Amino acid sequence: MFHVEQCHKTTTQNNQNIKAMNKELLLKNLRNIPDFPIPGIQFKDVTSLFKNPDCLREMDDALYELYKDKGITKIVGIESRGFVMASSLALRLNAGFVPIRKPGKLPAETISETYGKEYGRDTIEIHKDAIDENDVVLIHDDLLATGGTMLAAYHLVKKLNPKKVMINFLIELEGLKGRNTFPADAEIECLLTLEGK
Repeated sequence: MFHVEQCHKTTTQNNQNIKAMNKELLLKNLRNIPDFPIPGIQFKDVTSLFKNPDCLREMDDALYELYKDKGITKIVGIESRGFVMASSLALRLNAGFVPIRKPGKLPAETISETYGKEYGRDTIEIHKDAIDENDVVLIHDDLLATGGTMLAAYHLVKKLNPKKVMINFLIELEGLKGRNTFPADAEIECLLTLEGK
């Protein structure tokens, strides 16, 4: 059984926007795959939310309400599930979309960050000219587990010296304590928090 709440209590308005979202609909449609990609991992498959237009609309509306007044100029999506909602939100906020990808996937000059994650090591890259000092950036991904991928993305974006950086997830797995890997001043929001791992 899951305990569900907003994952970061920043403002009363943010809390109201998240509470207005139909969490039961999302939980009903969220698929759990045990022992994937390795034994012991309970994989939360958000593609089951993406294929449902009602779920997609709920998430899109909730994200828009959270960020519509933040002055965001760029939304960074992490390959590949982070691309879906990041692109949609960028369109609604009239912001640019920037992909973070695995090595060798971006055609222009990149910078990279290597990090440890739940089941090994990985590297991510971003175009060197994707973000500048005038940008207000939101980095988005589907899931906060141990936090390794997003922390690497956060460091990568910070190397480009934007004005401000915020972080968003659709889901946080609270039991893995991934939030503890981030600096204390990192602004982190998510739509659902699930107990357990």
